[in-house]
This record gives sequence, structure tokens and C-alpha cells, in this order.
Amino acid sequence: MEYRIGHSRDVHRLVSGRKLILGGIAIDYPLGLEGHSDADCVLHAVAEALIGALGLGDLGTHFPDTDPRYKDMASDYFVAKAREMLEARDYGIINLDLTVFLEKPHLAPYKERMRAQIAGLLGIAPAAVNVKATRYEGLDAIGRGEAIACECVALIKKTAPVKKYL
Repeated sequence: MEYRIGHSRDVHRLVSGRKLILGGIAIDYPLGLEGHSDADCVLHAVAEALIGALGLGDLGTHFPDTDPRYKDMASDYFVAKAREMLEARDYGIINLDLTVFLEKPHLAPYKERMRAQIAGLLGIAPAAVNVKATRYEGLDAIGRGEAIACECVALIKKTAPVKKYL
């Protein structure tokens, strides 16, 4: 297949005693995301969308939270590994579209840095990465400020000639 689409959604609970990392950027906020790794739901969604576009399962299959090697690991590692999976199969990224769901903090001061960080990790132009944020207006755990989620849609394209089989 020449083009493929991947989609992922990741959500983590906000807790005290952890740094808030979103899109590989430290965010000034008194709470952080709970998880086995650094719990960066933005980078988790990016990595899993790319893995999914390749038809290779999910993030937990490749990097289980039961594996002590990934304890407190920076999530840029997972994005780097997803990039390696793409390159090994001769696929490149056309674009990523991300939506972060949270009440606070406001992401406006951070979105361009997140975009540049994600693009840098993947070796693509920042113009190929779109980062949006939206609120839940007080509804459910996200709306009450108890969690943050992110969705990512990824479009990838075969970079080498597609092999045709008779």
C-alpha cells in the first residue's frame, strides 16, 4: 500500500509529584501525568499512530508497562523507535494532526515548541505537524482537570517503489 493512515488516543491521570511533559516539552504546572514512563500522552499518541499506520499493533505490544526498562523513560524514545520502524519499511510521514484534550494548563504558549519538538524527533518539517488543544468544558475526568488526553492521526507514504506481485 502506498498510503496508510494511523490513529491513536492516549489518556493519563494528573497527579502531584510528577513533572508535566507534553509533546516532549516540560510544562509549568503543579501536576504531572501518572504512568510507567514519563506518561507524555502526546508522544505516546504520536508513536502509536505511526505504529498503527504500519499495521504493527499498539504501543503496549512493543513497549509494555510491565517491562522495567521503560520505567520513567522519556517518551521521545518511543517516537524514535516508531521512526525506525517506518524507515525500516520504507515509509515516510506526510503529516500528523494532534488534538490535546485538557482543561488546564492552557497550551497556547507551548504549542509551537511542541510542534517543533515532534518534527525534530521525526526528522520532518514542522509544517507537517499540527498541534491543537481543546477543553471539555467541565465534563468528565478531563473536564474536571483530573486527566489529559491526546489523539493523533498520521498519514504515511511509501518512499520506495511499491513492489508489485503477479
